[in-house]
Amino acid sequence: MSDVAEQTISMPLGLRIKLSAMMFLQFMTLPVWFNTIIPYVKTLPGGEPWTLWCGMFIGFGTLASPLVGMFADRFLNAEKVLALTHLLYAALLAACFFVRAPALLFTLLLFACFVNMPGWSLTATITMTHATPAAFPHIRVFGTLGWVASAVFSVVGIRWFGLTGFDTSPWIFACASGTALVAAGLALALPPTPPRARGTPMSVVDAFGLKAFSLFKDPRFLAFGLLLAGTMIPFQWYMNYNALYLKESGFTYLTLTQNLGQVGELAFMVALPFLLRTCGYKWSMVIGIALMAARYACFYGSVKMGCPALDFGGILLHGAVFGFIIVNAQMYATEVAPPELRNQAQGLTMTLTGSVGVFLSVTIFNRVLAANVKPDGTHDWSTPYLLAFGLSVALAVLTALLFKPASRGKL
Repeated sequence: MSDVAEQTISMPLGLRIKLSAMMFLQFMTLPVWFNTIIPYVKTLPGGEPWTLWCGMFIGFGTLASPLVGMFADRFLNAEKVLALTHLLYAALLAACFFVRAPALLFTLLLFACFVNMPGWSLTATITMTHATPAAFPHIRVFGTLGWVASAVFSVVGIRWFGLTGFDTSPWIFACASGTALVAAGLALALPPTPPRARGTPMSVVDAFGLKAFSLFKDPRFLAFGLLLAGTMIPFQWYMNYNALYLKESGFTYLTLTQNLGQVGELAFMVALPFLLRTCGYKWSMVIGIALMAARYACFYGSVKMGCPALDFGGILLHGAVFGFIIVNAQMYATEVAPPELRNQAQGLTMTLTGSVGVFLSVTIFNRVLAANVKPDGTHDWSTPYLLAFGLSVALAVLTALLFKPASRGKL
């Protein structure tokens, strides 16, 4: 522990501030609009049929992560790639402010996610390149702060400007666009993170950013990947549909209420290094999935008993669930991947969590929701949350049995 602590403290303060600000802005740009995109689309003429597709934005967007990771591994510094993605993201969201046609809006947001979601893996790689492993969760926690802080736009819009429907208005895109512009400027001030594989021979597999899939040759990483993708089925259910549940349950500040989960994440992210030292990657992931089951038990109990306190309990658990599953997976992928594949390995992890998992989750749970529509157009949420609870319990058991992390070193 002393070596890790010494490494963490020895980081230059200026570097730590830049990396922390990078994380803050990267994760602030998405929830401003994504948390409430389904309720927003429902307000548009002809928007109802598009709600299913809106739940897949992150899924489609993260498909670009391995390709963008390849570009950062071979051609251009990662911080410059990050700046470019932020600029494109800002321009696309600015256009969304003026669009009311659901089909065009979907197209613009789809491309916005193509350029934004790879930033999650790029920021992780940049941080892990310049910071010590023990420092990563402490820097990554500022991404959580950024997610929480995104609620400030809603509060200001409602309290100061009287926009009572801010969370379901076009202003969500304008605020996210402005934040992305600031993030682009900061990215250019980050320390250089040059391509590790520049000048090496490149195959067709390399050109499409697919080299990281070679990690699946190891049965340990294959089991990890399959379990991670499966875990995303109940995990992404919360990300995609919980705002709709809150709206139908009578909550007013949708983004603010949803972001309470990130408040809880702050404490759990700081505790993650200790948990990893104590439990390792495997049992940290098992604990995260078990807490996810507890979260859905809270929501199910609230539906059955009409107890809002359980809703807040379930939301606050989100921080532990995210940290012990998603951040844990990012750190594991970086540890086992060769240095020249780290950007692509992060992109692969994003594909598993944000694409494969999202597609499976939306496909399954949208049908479950459609089968539980009440006469007034709202939903009976008890069956969906009971199903999410059961899946989470099953996945916790499977992870305990099948996930065998590689020892320190490379696969």
